[in-house]
Amino acid sequence: MKVLIADDHPIVRKGIIQLMEDAYPQMKAFEVTSGNEALNRINEEDWDLIILDISMPGINGIEVLKQARKNGIKVPILILSMQAEEHYALRTLKAGASGFVSKESAGEELEKAITKIMKGKKYLSPKVYEIMAENIGEEPILFHNKLSDREMEVMTHIASGKTVSEIAQQLSLSVNTISTYRLRILEKLRLQNNAEITRYAFEFGLI
Repeated sequence: MKVLIADDHPIVRKGIIQLMEDAYPQMKAFEVTSGNEALNRINEEDWDLIILDISMPGINGIEVLKQARKNGIKVPILILSMQAEEHYALRTLKAGASGFVSKESAGEELEKAITKIMKGKKYLSPKVYEIMAENIGEEPILFHNKLSDREMEVMTHIASGKTVSEIAQQLSLSVNTISTYRLRILEKLRLQNNAEITRYAFEFGLI
């Protein structure tokens, strides 16, 4: 099984490989550290499985996912992220992901998720299914659902206390671009400043 693992943290990549080696001894893993590099490798080579993080330098994992599907890539793609699964799991599935696993529960869920999506099925954690069941028939007005995938990513960085410059450096974007995203976030969430963004994010479990 030929697997592409896209994550900008080397420890995370090594951990994923270690978790998979026992279950898939014939696996050949290839590692990339940015969204741009991931998309290039996806388009240039054939893969049996692709594992993407959401937050990476350059284009994020959801954008890589969307572009890959747009380019006709039908390989199972698993999103493995630290982002709150109750807010990102359905968002990524709608974008074309085969499944979503939180990094916090990867030790228990990664093999199960891979086994399922390699059979052509979708994977969501029991936690997400429970949340979905609790909200059947409800349509709460959540302003953050109006945010784009990149805006959600920038918002979580702001809520974590990072400056515009730090976010720009991490995402390989300009300071002006991040500032523009920040203004859009404030407008869509109907907030006034970074402190209110942080409070909002904590209230809804986004970080």
